[in-house]
Amino acid sequence: MTTYLDGNAAAGKLSEIFAVDITAAVTRCDGCGQTGVFAETRLYLDAPGMVARCPGCDHVLLRVVTTSSETYVDLRGLTYLRLPTP
Repeated sequence: MTTYLDGNAAAGKLSEIFAVDITAAVTRCDGCGQTGVFAETRLYLDAPGMVARCPGCDHVLLRVVTTSSETYVDLRGLTYLRLPTP
C-alpha cells in the first residue's frame, strides 16, 4: 500500500528551489479544476523523486527529481501556482 504525506512535507525541498514558501501558494489542478493551498496536496516520497497529487482527483500536480548535477521541476499538472506579492 502506497502512503502519502500532505504538501507541507515538500517545504524543505521546495525551499531549495524557490525563494518563497510554495506550500502557502494557491494552486489549481489542471485535471479537475480544484483550487486550494499547496499544503493540502498529497505528497508521495517513495518514488525516485517527489510527486504531489491533487486531493480531489489524484492528478499529478508537481514532480521534483534531483540528480547529482541537476534538479528537474515539472509543474504541468497545475493550471497555476498563485503566490502573494510581498
